[in-house]
Amino acid sequence: MDQYLRDLHDSLGIPRSYHKTTKLKYFEPPAVLVSIGKDVFGRPQELEEQAAGAWFAMRAHAKSDGITLQVVSAYRSTSYQAEVIQRLLNKGEQIEAILQRVAAPGYSEHQSGCALDLTTPGFEAVEEEFEQSKAFAWLTEFALRHGFELSYPKNNPFGVIYEPWHWCYRAK
Repeated sequence: MDQYLRDLHDSLGIPRSYHKTTKLKYFEPPAVLVSIGKDVFGRPQELEEQAAGAWFAMRAHAKSDGITLQVVSAYRSTSYQAEVIQRLLNKGEQIEAILQRVAAPGYSEHQSGCALDLTTPGFEAVEEEFEQSKAFAWLTEFALRHGFELSYPKNNPFGVIYEPWHWCYRAK
């Protein structure tokens, strides 16, 4: 961990032992990011080049099966991840609780440019109820064919809450 990241973690109250206790790995930002269009909130989103190609193929496959997959979030920079945590701290949440659902800057799969938070019409973004959707059932059956895996299943070893919406591309 470089000094900038250490100082950023310190400013947010993230324990220095974070990377050891969570078993999450550090991600370098990708050299090249590709636009994948806008998310459900109208914000532009990007992914690493291979992940973007796999996303386009997976989304088309889902559409051909009558499933609509919508992006909630894709690439996030270190500074954006810090802003997310700071907003939650400003609302009075404790850092320990925040880190169970938001990875520390540098340790979010979103920083790799390979992670997507997904939803589908009729379901709130980043809510566990997504697991009840036809889209989640479809992802469970077909995402791996496109190189995507559910990162944080129930009882995962990282201490992160169950996130049925969070899928990460792992090169096939």
